[in-house]
Amino acid sequence: MILDRFRLDGRVAIITGAGKGIGRGIALGFAEAGADVVCAARTVSDIEATVEAVRERGQRALAVPTDVLEESARENLVSATLAEFGRIDVLVNNAGGTGPRAALQTSERFFETALRFNVTQAFLLSQLVVPKMIETAGGGSIVNVSSRSGDMVQTAFAAYAAGKAALNQMTRNVAAEWAPKVRVNAIGVGGVETEALAVVMGNEAIRRQFEAGTPMGRPGSTEDIACAALYLASDASSWVTGKIFQIDGGTEAPAISVPVDPL
Repeated sequence: MILDRFRLDGRVAIITGAGKGIGRGIALGFAEAGADVVCAARTVSDIEATVEAVRERGQRALAVPTDVLEESARENLVSATLAEFGRIDVLVNNAGGTGPRAALQTSERFFETALRFNVTQAFLLSQLVVPKMIETAGGGSIVNVSSRSGDMVQTAFAAYAAGKAALNQMTRNVAAEWAPKVRVNAIGVGGVETEALAVVMGNEAIRRQFEAGTPMGRPGSTEDIACAALYLASDASSWVTGKIFQIDGGTEAPAISVPVDPL
């Protein structure tokens, strides 16, 4: 049956930023599709809660406290996964994010940290994982969680947008190198109702503006993104690599803009 191609039975997925929001949503979605899940994030209590929720869905899970910016932490994440499960089939590079800041107030350190957090660490972790995917599972799938900020003009997001644009292009480039054994795709995420969007959702006037600027008339849910991630991780997308899937409620321009001082 065609729905069987969306199953992840017997597969092991590493998900960074799995403690809350989109990462947690993907972890739970993968568990419901049959995957065992390794949950990585800095906050131990968050990933332990996600692990418990995965186990409630009948799958095995492992919490690995991880700061993806640290080389030793990335190496430990991979080694802990192999020690517990013996294989890696899927990597979801979900950890990332940078707050808004006007371009003239963006320091060199802020800009470079945004690049490191949004693209460099994902590249380096992928480098570590790909040989292990091939060695233990014969191949696999990498899903990079990107943002529409990477291809849409937004005020106050020069650093974040540069990082996500780089993540998009990195996705395309390594997909060509690693095909056909390892597929690499990305999700260009729009405005999803998580803690990061709380300042918008918690203000009635701004929320109405956001909804009016989104063709689908609502923010996304973590399950909306999890469904896309499941497609890209599973055999349902076995002929797909190097693509950026825009999951954004139909937006072609920012639903809201962060004001910046004029020159």
